[in-house]
Amino acid sequence: MDTMTTVSEVLSKLKQEGYTVDFNLEANCLVCNGNSLRIFPHEFVVDRHFRFEGISDPGDEAVVYAISSTKHNVKGTLVDGYGIYSEGATSELIQALQQKAASGSTDTALPVEKSNEATPQRPEGDRPLDAPLVDMDLTSFRRQIKEEQAWQNSDRNAITIFKTNGMRLVLVGLHQGAEMKTHTAPGIITVQVLEGRIRFATEQQTVEIGEGQMLALHAGIPHSVFALEESVFLLTLAVSKPAR
Repeated sequence: MDTMTTVSEVLSKLKQEGYTVDFNLEANCLVCNGNSLRIFPHEFVVDRHFRFEGISDPGDEAVVYAISSTKHNVKGTLVDGYGIYSEGATSELIQALQQKAASGSTDTALPVEKSNEATPQRPEGDRPLDAPLVDMDLTSFRRQIKEEQAWQNSDRNAITIFKTNGMRLVLVGLHQGAEMKTHTAPGIITVQVLEGRIRFATEQQTVEIGEGQMLALHAGIPHSVFALEESVFLLTLAVSKPAR
């Protein structure tokens, strides 16, 4: 199969091959978007997966899974939201995806998210993602997103700027027309637009927000993001840890 450079290209190709259902990731199962069907780890197979790896931190990758379930007679795709949301899933579900993907075929794609270690693309080197105090230059990061090769070769780029237990901050850049397909988050999120304009949609509500505006969304609500203009936004994810 030819190498594809964007998530949307992969999803379009898989849809042509019969993977027509959009799966969302919940704590212990996959959910079919648009109905109440839930598929548990022992009920599905990962036929193929496509990695959009960060050059320096594979843990911050995006993965598109092509999934089928003989029991439920369904085929579809799951987009692990750029490493942003997966920490809310149970270890059983994450292990099932990883093990099943390891036994299936893999297609690589161009980088879409990077981290803090020194790379040819980021020669300035180590940048703390977690410390007692982390200062973040959003203007510099915005400029950096648009200077990198990932921005030139795909419809988006992103940088994780802070990551600790229970919280993650990710700066996301989208070209005009780029879309983050419907997905869910395991915690409350906020989206603050720094430039451009986006359409943020849930099943019940659609809003358009631009520079200087932001929104908050409770956990577990399916949502999508569409860039009406070339846009950059700051995504914050807060996940409450279960009480022991």
